[in-house]
Amino acid sequence: MALTHRPLTPDDLDLVCRHRAAMFRDSGRPEAAITAMTAPFRAWLAPRLADGRYFGFALVDAEGAVVAGIGLMELDWPPHPAHPEEARRGYVLNVYVEPGHRRQGLARRLMTLAEAAFRERGITYAVLHATAAGRPLYEQAGWAPTTEMAKALI
Repeated sequence: MALTHRPLTPDDLDLVCRHRAAMFRDSGRPEAAITAMTAPFRAWLAPRLADGRYFGFALVDAEGAVVAGIGLMELDWPPHPAHPEEARRGYVLNVYVEPGHRRQGLARRLMTLAEAAFRERGITYAVLHATAAGRPLYEQAGWAPTTEMAKALI
């Protein structure tokens, strides 16, 4: 199947929101947590898609249907031993491939596009949070685990 890619636009708000919910659903997150996140994420995403702070790509089939997508952000981050002279990081999020199109290298293709987009912006270091299903793909592409930890402060 011949696929093309295109940049995300503000018109992709529903698509990105749907992909994000499906991604979390597929990774086993509780439906109540996904539901609670839906409206706040949409409100957060809309202005960022509009002004380009959230960017990324969609893979589109010959009929114009989006079969996969990826979100990207540029994070303000202090210089760090992993990027000692740069005060920002790339961040990959919302990588999603529609179920009928998995295991065809589409996520790998999205990651290649992401890395190129970061390089075009002069970003030399990027991070992501991997699901158990996605971890092997990222490791094969040269991504490595970090020492990050997290705690909910509620």
